[in-house]
Amino acid sequence: SQSHKWTVYVRGATNEDLGAVIKHVVFQLHPSFNNPTRIVEAPPFELSECGWGEFEIGISIFFHSDVCDKHLDLYHMLKLYPEEESGPQSTKKPVVMESYNEIVFPDPSECFFARVQNHPAVVVPRMPAGFSLPVQAPVENKNEKGRGDTKDHPLSQWFLNFSEADELLKLASARQQVQAHIVKLRRELSVIDGMPQPLKPASSYECT
Repeated sequence: SQSHKWTVYVRGATNEDLGAVIKHVVFQLHPSFNNPTRIVEAPPFELSECGWGEFEIGISIFFHSDVCDKHLDLYHMLKLYPEEESGPQSTKKPVVMESYNEIVFPDPSECFFARVQNHPAVVVPRMPAGFSLPVQAPVENKNEKGRGDTKDHPLSQWFLNFSEADELLKLASARQQVQAHIVKLRRELSVIDGMPQPLKPASSYECT
């Protein structure tokens, strides 16, 4: 039975073209699929299939030679059925299951760094009040029609929004919660230390 059509993809958090960094992506599907190992060699790095079952998809990301000589292995659970909604499933709103992974290249080569700097990014601003991030200078894109970004992707309306400011807010909130918990524990410990300690009962011995 092929009751569902689904798409698995690797995209940039702000829908930029990842072709400057990623050489190709390998998707490892369930063995029941014909040719379960699928290689996507150009952006956008995605594939679509039909089926009815949920399973874990293996994703191997291979980078250009001047970026990194090792590949990155990820795993993503394919979700076809909503967990919260009850009743018949809507065919208009798809089930979206995205996860965010941040990749850091600590010592980029000059060639790679120059290529990325000259590579246009499609930024989707979503800034909470009170936060501001550095504004990048616009870069002229001579091959705009040939870009591999996902700005105008057919599924873009369902993409989850990502904002660096949102991540900063989450980290700040988590830090405040941890600090508040530490203060609470210190107060409880101080109260315990200040309580009078019960006297230990004296041992008695009978002499015969």
